[in-house]
Amino acid sequence: MVGAGAIVYTAAIMSDTIQTSNPGGSGADRQGWLSRLRRGLDRSSTRLSGGISDIFTKRRLDDETLEELEDLLIAADLGPAIAARLAANLAKTRFGREVDEREVREALAADIATILAPVAQAMELDLKHRPSVVLMVGVNGTGKTTTIGKLAAIWKHMGFNVILAAGDTFRAAAIGQLQVWGDRARCPVLTRDPGSDAAALAFDASRLGEAQNADLVVIDTAGRLQNKADLMAELSKIVRVLSKRDPTSPHHVVLVLDATTGQNAHAQVEAFSEMVKVTGLVVTKLDGSARGGVLVSLAERFGLPVHAIGVGEGIEDLRPFEATAFARSLLALDPDQG
Repeated sequence: MVGAGAIVYTAAIMSDTIQTSNPGGSGADRQGWLSRLRRGLDRSSTRLSGGISDIFTKRRLDDETLEELEDLLIAADLGPAIAARLAANLAKTRFGREVDEREVREALAADIATILAPVAQAMELDLKHRPSVVLMVGVNGTGKTTTIGKLAAIWKHMGFNVILAAGDTFRAAAIGQLQVWGDRARCPVLTRDPGSDAAALAFDASRLGEAQNADLVVIDTAGRLQNKADLMAELSKIVRVLSKRDPTSPHHVVLVLDATTGQNAHAQVEAFSEMVKVTGLVVTKLDGSARGGVLVSLAERFGLPVHAIGVGEGIEDLRPFEATAFARSLLALDPDQG
């Protein structure tokens, strides 16, 4: 059990060591993460940097090149509004000048980092409320259960007493997957038979966490968005029963998004925000997509904290979100500069 107070999730696990001095760790650990981030965003950065090189090879910045740049940024899932804003910012200082692609990428990365900086927020676990209840939501297939397992392992390494709850009772596979992750993280997993009442399980998990003096109770949930009315009713019931034990619970509602869905992620944020009060995001599978730019448009539109991003399958591939490192990686620049 960790002492009371606001604990900020800034941990990084690498080779059975933990770094908490900054969001990405330090030394070799941090460099390893930045290398994975750069590789993970390779599809997105190749698309953007290649397109910029094609546009700005010995050309002046004029209306035609600005239009081409906007089209490229929209195609990279940054969205029309941000594409127009970035192009306009570039034009303010460079219109009519001959610019090279490196200069353009540096300027865009700086502007994107400015957009992302306000949402790059660690998850603050206020352990004055013990257990602190984290409700994980998201469409099935986003990597939600895997993300729970990775976070649990990180928090366990930090010394927290963590209990997991398999609240996606609709899918036996989800229950089994969380049990596997619980074993890996050495965290107990509360389960019920498939088809059981998810709200009752959440209530029992909160009660168990209190009885065992747990620091954290992390609850998985179903994500059957095609049955939105049923899902809304289920999530509303979970929140309602949790608040009966503690009016401030759940203390966090984290939405897990799959970057490969591109602009469809906007619809998912809207849908889940109608059901529950989403407090933060985790964006997964950035390594499997050329649509990394969607994170920028999400930040601009919703302003929700982005707690962490995932660029691979391993525990070490889920890290706190850093605005500048992400923006520079997206533009195929050194993420540790700028």
